[in-house]
Amino acid sequence: MLSGLTYSPRVVSLDRGQPDDGGTAPTLFTDYLARRLDAVRIRDGIRATERLSTQLAATKARTGVPGEIILGIYGMETSYGAVTGNFDVGRSLATLAWDGRRAKLFTTELDAVLTIVERKLAPASQLRGSWAGAMGRPQFLPSSYLAYAIDGDGDGRADIWDSEADTLASIANYLARNGWQAGLRWGMPVTIPAGFDRAAIANPEKPTSCIRPLERHSLMLPAAEWQRLGLTAATSFPAPETLMALVEPDGPGQGSYLTTANYRALMTYNCSNFYALSVALLGDALASPAR
Repeated sequence: MLSGLTYSPRVVSLDRGQPDDGGTAPTLFTDYLARRLDAVRIRDGIRATERLSTQLAATKARTGVPGEIILGIYGMETSYGAVTGNFDVGRSLATLAWDGRRAKLFTTELDAVLTIVERKLAPASQLRGSWAGAMGRPQFLPSSYLAYAIDGDGDGRADIWDSEADTLASIANYLARNGWQAGLRWGMPVTIPAGFDRAAIANPEKPTSCIRPLERHSLMLPAAEWQRLGLTAATSFPAPETLMALVEPDGPGQGSYLTTANYRALMTYNCSNFYALSVALLGDALASPAR
């Protein structure tokens, strides 16, 4: 696996310029969403919903994760399997481990790649993916493959490269094991009244992981309290006791969302408000497509 590997400047360049609140590029969420949540992705998602309806229903019954959320991740990660990446995963991870900015993370992932090959879970030639080492249709990092990939079609192998059944089951398994609660919505867009005191709902506890994205989250307050504070939404609020945090990815007055614990589960897949919101909003579009 390691013999003959060379440094990839392209991988390091991409690592330095991630276009969201987990990286350094000053991109607005509105611009990001316009590129990611387009008519083609929604159209293809509606087709995938119809094509995979039986598998999605079975997966929801087992895990509690609704089909539109599974497809939200599948669609955002690889356009429903159409774009899975062509970087050599071993070379990418070795480059990032050597580069040193996140050496511990990528050394762990490189070790996981070697484990996958050693256990004959997949051949080295199949391990191609994103510049960051994410693989297959759900873009699992190698350690996530080892921890969460499961067999969804009954053939005895967790194949996230060629099997959509395994892909859907593995995405749902990942979310379920990272806190997804059955029957709870991710959240919703909201309108904030003029003169709203954001300082009063600021979270005094600083996050210790996923720091910059979570710094944009307010205190978790019951849904009923947000309504009392004057926030409104086009859809109904969840149960009054449901804890929710306010997220404004572009800052005050630039688009506001109340989010539940399930939104935090989405962030475990990718530590970014931009990513989690794009998945959630794609899921909403697929659950209630315009006719």
